Amino acid sequence: MTQPAVSQYIRTFEDNIGVRLLERTNKYVRLNKAGEIVYHHAKEIVGLYTKMQNLVDDLANKASGPLSIGASYTFGEYVLPRIIANLVKNYPDIQPTVTIGNTNDIAGLVSMHQIDVGIVEGHFKEKQLSVEEFAEDSMVVVASSNHALAQKKDNVNLRNLEQETWIVREKGSGTREATEKMFHRIGISPVKLMNFGSTQPIKEVVEAGLGITLLSQWAVQKELRNGDLKILDIKALPFTRQFSILTKTPFQTKALEVFIDLLRNNKMLTTIKSVKR
Repeated sequence: MTQPAVSQYIRTFEDNIGVRLLERTNKYVRLNKAGEIVYHHAKEIVGLYTKMQNLVDDLANKASGPLSIGASYTFGEYVLPRIIANLVKNYPDIQPTVTIGNTNDIAGLVSMHQIDVGIVEGHFKEKQLSVEEFAEDSMVVVASSNHALAQKKDNVNLRNLEQETWIVREKGSGTREATEKMFHRIGISPVKLMNFGSTQPIKEVVEAGLGITLLSQWAVQKELRNGDLKILDIKALPFTRQFSILTKTPFQTKALEVFIDLLRNNKMLTTIKSVKR
C-alpha cells in the first residue's frame, strides 16, 4: 500500500472509533493512549478471528494447518523438541510454531489468543484459562562435580547451603517459584542470589564452580551423564512440581487435539527415569 492509502485507512478507522489514535508531529507518529487500547484489543480480535477460521476449516479436513505452541523454558528447551519432531513426522500437514518464555509470559499469550496452547510449570497471574496437569517434573540441586559440596558422602548441611551462592532464574519463572518454595521447605534464606534469564547460562555458570542451583532433571540429564554436574544429597529433595497444559477456548482444532493427545500419552513424560547422583 502507498503511504496516502495507509493514511486514509487510518483516518477512516479513527472516524469509526470516534477518537484519534495517533499523535502526529513533524518528527514522529506514535500511538496515543486510545491507540494503545485499540491495539491491545485488536491483537486479541485478530487472534480470535484466525482461530475461528481455522476451526471452521477444520470441520471438513484432517489435522492440518498452523499450530502456535508456547512453552516455559524448561519444557520448551528440553522436552518439547522431541514431541514436535514426533508431531511433524506423524502429521506432516500440521505447521507448528513455538514461542519460548517464562511461565507468566506464556500464560499471558494464551489468554490474549496469541498462541493456541501453552505448556508451563508453576503458578501464573492469568485466571481465565483452562489448566490440565499432565506430567510431573522432579527438580534437584546440582553443583559442579568439583564443588566441595559435591564431594560429601552424606546429606549436605543446611547451613552450608544457606552460605552458598545460588544461581537462580528471574521472577515470573516457574523454576524461580520452585526455588523459593524449596528454600521455604528446607528452612534456609540464602543472601547470595545471582539471576539469569534462561537455564543454559545457569548450567554453564554452575559447571564453572560459581555456585549451585535448583533445576529440573530434564534440564541436566546430559551434564549428569557426562559428569559435569552432580546432584547434591539434600534431605527432602527432589522437589516435584507439575507440568500443565493451558488453553483459552473450549473449541480446539484437530491439530491442537492431536498435539494435546501427544502430550498426554508421551512415554518420556509419563515414565520419568531416575537420574543417578
